[in-house]
Amino acid sequence: MLRSLAVMFSLISVAPALFATQVDPSTRLVISVRDQKLMLLQNGGKVATYPISTSMFGLGDYWGRMTTPLGYLAVAQKIGDHAPIGAVFHTRRFTGEILAPNAPGRDPVITRIIWLRGLEAQNAHAFSRCIYIHGTPQEKTIGRPASYGCIRMKSNDVTALYNQLTLGAIVQIVPDRLPKVPKAAPVSSSSTLMAMGEKTKGQDQFGSTSAPAPLTVEQMRMGGALAAERQKSQTNTTRESIAHPTDKAPPVLNKGAVTAQNSPRA
Repeated sequence: MLRSLAVMFSLISVAPALFATQVDPSTRLVISVRDQKLMLLQNGGKVATYPISTSMFGLGDYWGRMTTPLGYLAVAQKIGDHAPIGAVFHTRRFTGEILAPNAPGRDPVITRIIWLRGLEAQNAHAFSRCIYIHGTPQEKTIGRPASYGCIRMKSNDVTALYNQLTLGAIVQIVPDRLPKVPKAAPVSSSSTLMAMGEKTKGQDQFGSTSAPAPLTVEQMRMGGALAAERQKSQTNTTRESIAHPTDKAPPVLNKGAVTAQNSPRA
């Protein structure tokens, strides 16, 4: 894992032009294809674990194959602020329809959209392929590969995750099991409310108005170094106590976002 982190942060330091999204190394998601689970980490500690579904068509970043990409990505856009649970999205716009869990015969993107941008050559097409973390009405399929490339979650889970994520949060999709990570230290209620207030400031009703300005090369290097040191310290501590481990219409985004080709299904 340390080697993977070193590779990721070296990419950030030598090629900042690749990243249109500010990278936030303090918040990270690890998605395990083998476990079909997602783990949220903040400052090196585990905050929560959720069941998910990756693609039924396997792994990769291929056009037209509806596969789930591996590697390091970042949260590029968040869409769905204040939308009701079960809200149906079409080309990332709320249609006004609301679906209950396991609605028969329906399989759209619902509740929240967390749009990912690839940070490596192996997932460079993720943003253009519209790879999201999103809600699904087909909750009975969560826990096994069942998507069309995206990361699917239950509506309540994706809402909770959405509220804890910042733009630029690192997302790592791995084929193996989730790592063993100790729980994060508890945060006081006042600190949590302040953080949520800052996070939602400047956002419109159903999504972020724009992504933050990109970091400078030096800021990215410093952020990467700090995150690597935290991970190294946390890993050493852990090793001492635990044995190892549908449509094709051009989308219209929120103000300031880029336009990309939409994948047929998620």
